[in-house]
Amino acid sequence: MAFAQNYTAQKTTDHGIDIVRLTDATSGVEVNIAPGIGNRAYEMKVHGKNILYMPAPDLGELKKRPGLGGIPFLAPWANRMADGGFWANGKKYTFNPTLGTVRLPPTNIAIHGMLAASDLWQVTEAAADANSAHVTSRLEFWKHPDLMANWPFAHEYEMTYRLSGGQLEVITTVINRSTAPMPLAIGYHPYYVLPDVPRDEATAHIPAKTAVITDDKLVATGEMKPNDLPDPTPLRAPRTIDNGYTDLVRDANGKATFTFEGKGKKIEVVYGPKWIVAVVYSPANQQYICFEPMAAITNGPNVAHDGKYPAQQVLAPGASWRESFWVKASGI
Repeated sequence: MAFAQNYTAQKTTDHGIDIVRLTDATSGVEVNIAPGIGNRAYEMKVHGKNILYMPAPDLGELKKRPGLGGIPFLAPWANRMADGGFWANGKKYTFNPTLGTVRLPPTNIAIHGMLAASDLWQVTEAAADANSAHVTSRLEFWKHPDLMANWPFAHEYEMTYRLSGGQLEVITTVINRSTAPMPLAIGYHPYYVLPDVPRDEATAHIPAKTAVITDDKLVATGEMKPNDLPDPTPLRAPRTIDNGYTDLVRDANGKATFTFEGKGKKIEVVYGPKWIVAVVYSPANQQYICFEPMAAITNGPNVAHDGKYPAQQVLAPGASWRESFWVKASGI
C-alpha cells in the first residue's frame, strides 16, 4: 500500500481478481480498478454509493462474462467500425475475426475495439502523496501478433487513474511506434448512475452544437445536423438517447462539461480539448447514462477516407497523443 495522509493506493483483490484501490478519505471517494479486465474502473464509490453501473453481481462474475459497465476503454477504435475493416493512408485493412480479437457479426460492423476486457495491461506504478492517489498501467499493443493482425500499427497505450479532491481524472496516452501515420479512433464507454434517483426524475446537459447523423445501423454517414435536444434534457421514458455529438461547447481552457442530475445529486463529466466527440447513450429501460469521450466520430477513419470527415485525428510516426477526462459527483 502506498499511503500519504488522506490518500492511499492499494494493490489488493476483489473476488479473487487483482485490483488497485484508490481512496480519498476526506472526500469519501473510493475508486476500484481491475487491470486484468481491460484496466477498467468498475466502481467509484462516493460516500459508499457506486456511481458507475456494474453489469455483474461481483467482479468474479464480470471476469467470466465481461459485459460493458464501469469505465471501459475502447481501442484501437470506439463503438462501430463498418465494412469489415478500416482505411488508413489510402489502404484498406480488413479484419480477421478468426483470431478472436475482433468480433465481426453478419452486419460486418466490428464494435467496441479489441481491448474492452483485455488482460494485457501491466501496472507500472501505484502511489499516493499529500495531494492525490494514482495508478498507471501500460499496454504494449505492438507485442501481440493477434492484435497487430487486425490493427497493423505498432503503438502502445498508457492509462493513469488519478484521484484528487474527490475528482477522478482518467489520463490516456497513445504512442505511435510505427513508421506510418495512425488514425486515432479511441474512446471510452463510461456508465454513470445517480444513486437512489430514478432516471425518470433526472436530466442531462449535453454541451454540443452538432449531432452526428447515422444510418439504420448507427454508423455515421459524415452528415451533421444541429443538436435539437432541449437543455437540460429530461430523461423521463420513453426518451432514449443513442447518438454522437460534436462541436462541443467549451470553456476558456477548452473543456466541455456534461452533467447528469436529479433530486439534488449531480455527476459532472469534463472532457479535455482532444476528446472532440461525445456519444451519449441512455436507453429508456435503464437507469444509466453514458457520456462517451471519443477521438473521432463512429467509423471515423472510413468516413474520413470517403472525404466526409475532415476532423479525423491522425498520430504521426513517433508522436504521442495525451488527453484527460474528469468525473466528479456532488450531493451524494
